[in-house]
Amino acid sequence: MNTHVKFRVPLTVYYDKSCPMCSTEMHALRDRDWRGRLKLVDCSAPDFDETELRREGLHRDEVMARMHARDPEGRWLVALDAFEAIYAAAEFPAAARVWGNTRLRPLLDPLYSWIARHRWLLSKLGVHHILRFLFERAERPYGFR
Repeated sequence: MNTHVKFRVPLTVYYDKSCPMCSTEMHALRDRDWRGRLKLVDCSAPDFDETELRREGLHRDEVMARMHARDPEGRWLVALDAFEAIYAAAEFPAAARVWGNTRLRPLLDPLYSWIARHRWLLSKLGVHHILRFLFERAERPYGFR
């Protein structure tokens, strides 16, 4: 796994399950993760415990606004770094390389920020259906379906 970001697995991924687009993407990645490298935590749940986040100086609003993942050594990966690690852990190496490509970062950073801010509108427009379609057709490693 040649990634820009150094991380260890399993990754604890904090995501907004109440957002159809976020939920579709994370569940598709989890379903592909046959090695159990991703642990999804729904930070939108009413019973979500912020205690660990607060110890790290984070708040629920921050992890709801931008993707956050944490490796077993306690390192936080945020936004594009998180996506790079998540996609690598789920064995989507090409997508991980795109997220981690330093030449693309000047384009991807503002694009990701825009998508994160408008994820509810994009969900209403049906982008999560497109994501589901793409994930269903993505080749799985080692013949798993």
